[in-house]
Amino acid sequence: MIRTLCCFVSLSVSALAAEGAADYPDLPPRAAVEAAIKNSPDALAAQAGIQVGEATNRRLRTGEHEFSMRVAGQRRTVDSSERFREWDVAVERPIRLPGKAVIDGKLGRAEVTRSQTMYGDALHETGRSLLKSWFAWNRERVQANQWAEQLVLLRQQAEIVARRVRAGDVPRLENGLAGAAVALAESALHQARLREQVAANDLAQRFPAIALPKAPLEFQPAPLQQGVEYWKEEVLKHNHELGVARSESMLGRLQAERSSADRLPDPTVGVHVASERDGGERLVGLHVSIPFPGAARSARSDERRAMAEMATQREAAALSRVTAEAVNTFAAAQAAYGGWLSAQSAADKMRSNAELMARAYSLGEMGLPEVLTARRQALEANLAAALARLDAAETRYRLMLDAHQLWLLDADEEGEGRTRY
Repeated sequence: MIRTLCCFVSLSVSALAAEGAADYPDLPPRAAVEAAIKNSPDALAAQAGIQVGEATNRRLRTGEHEFSMRVAGQRRTVDSSERFREWDVAVERPIRLPGKAVIDGKLGRAEVTRSQTMYGDALHETGRSLLKSWFAWNRERVQANQWAEQLVLLRQQAEIVARRVRAGDVPRLENGLAGAAVALAESALHQARLREQVAANDLAQRFPAIALPKAPLEFQPAPLQQGVEYWKEEVLKHNHELGVARSESMLGRLQAERSSADRLPDPTVGVHVASERDGGERLVGLHVSIPFPGAARSARSDERRAMAEMATQREAAALSRVTAEAVNTFAAAQAAYGGWLSAQSAADKMRSNAELMARAYSLGEMGLPEVLTARRQALEANLAAALARLDAAETRYRLMLDAHQLWLLDADEEGEGRTRY
C-alpha cells in the first residue's frame, strides 16, 4: 500500500513538472525563449554584475587596510666632531575594529543578494520585452492575413459583378465600385505586409534565438481561474523590482550603520626597528596611532542615514507601484477576455450577415453598395475579434510572467533549483 502511494505521488509530481515545462502553442518554444532571454545583452550584463557583487563581498570581508613600511635615515653630529649614521624601519597597519568587520560582512552579503536580484530582474524585464515583441508581430500578422482574406472575398465579389454586368442585370458603374474595393484592399494588404515585416525584423534582431513560424497556431485564450488576491500575492512574492528596492534599502541601512561605526576611527599599530650611533644602540619598539575624529565623520554619518531613509521610501514606492500594477494587470486580463468573447460573437454575426447579403446580391435581391458595406463591417469585426483575442492572451501571459508561472529559467533565488518566469 505504501509503495503504491509513493508511486502515485511520484507520478503526480512528474506530471506536474512536465505540465509546467510544456510549451504554450501560441508562444515560442520554451527552449528558444530560455536561450533568447539568457543571451540578451541586458541579461549578460546583469550576470556580470553578479561577479561584481561577489568581488565586492570579498573586498569588504577582507578589509581595505593594508600594511605599509616606513624607512628613515639620518646623520647625527655630536660636538662637531663625532658623526653617526642612523636609520629607522617601521611596519604598520590600521586595525579594523571587530564591530566594523561584522557590518562589512553583512554589507558584502547584501551586495551579492542585490546583484543576484538584479540578474533576475533583467531576465524578467527581457521576458516582458520578448512577450511584447512577439504579440506585436502577431497583431501585424493577423491584420495582414485578414486583409488577404478580404481581398479574396472582394475579388470573388468582383467576378460576380462582372458576370451580372455582362448579363445586363446591373449597370457598368458597379464594375468600377467592385474594382475600387479590390484596389483599396490590395493597398491595405501591402501596408499590412510591410508592418508585419517590420515587426518580424524587430523581433529577429532583438531575439535571434526566436524563429518565427510560418503559420503560428491560434488558440482561444483561457480565463483566469484565481482571484485578484491570489495573483497579487504571487506577483509580490516574486517581483524583482521590489526585491531590488528592498536590497538597496537594506544596503542603505547597513551603510548608515557602518558610517556611524566609523565615528570611532581605526587605530594604526606598528613595530619599528632603529639603529643609532652607527649601530652602537639598537631600538625595537611598538607604536599605536589613533586619529582624532572630526566633523567630517559626523557629517558622513548623517549623509548615510539620509540616504538610507531615501532608499526606504523608494522601497515603499516600489511596493505601492508593483501592487497597483498587479491589480491593474489582473483587471486588464479579465476585461480583455470578456471583450474578446463579445468581439468574437459580433464578428460571427457580421460575417454571417455579409455572406447572406453577398448571396442576396448574386440573386439580384441586394445592391452592391450594401454588400460592400457589409463586407467592410465584417472585416472590421473580424479584425477587432482577432486583436481582442491577442490582447486577452497577452495580458494573461503577462500576469503569469509577473507571477513567475510562464517560463522556466535558472533560479536566481536562494534555495530554488529552477524558477518560473
